[in-house]
Amino acid sequence: MGVDWGQVTAIATSIEAIGLLGGVGAAVFAAQQVRESRRNREAQMAAEFFRRWNDESLVETRRLVGRFKSTEELCEAFQDFVAADAPEAYVLYRELDYFEQLAALESQGAFDLELIKLLLGRTLIARWEMWKPAIDSVHGAGVYPMFEGLVRKLRRALDDPASVV
Repeated sequence: MGVDWGQVTAIATSIEAIGLLGGVGAAVFAAQQVRESRRNREAQMAAEFFRRWNDESLVETRRLVGRFKSTEELCEAFQDFVAADAPEAYVLYRELDYFEQLAALESQGAFDLELIKLLLGRTLIARWEMWKPAIDSVHGAGVYPMFEGLVRKLRRALDDPASVV
């Protein structure tokens, strides 16, 4: 009785097909796990970052910023605080640094622009517009490039007319 090589080939092909399907299934499962892990990491990072927004130090900063009735008042006070190396200057820098860090994380893919758009959107744009004259007057243009770049992205995403500027 001889070996039926046709049957052996058919069995081997069936086993290879099952193995290939198993491999594809494992790859799909692994890809889903990676995506889910990334979403969880992004969610945790977002929760931590936005928790910081309500920490006492940034609340103190927002209170100080809120005392100024106009962009011009903020600009003048910021100039004075920085020139005097006053503690208030460092309190104000907290907000600028916070937004610069947020923008850096978004540029590296750690934060989704859509999430920033949903949570901050036009508020972030308004903060930039409020801060820009003060930043420019004290340091010149380009000192918070990530913050400024994130605002440009948000303006485009929100179809803000100022995005063409």
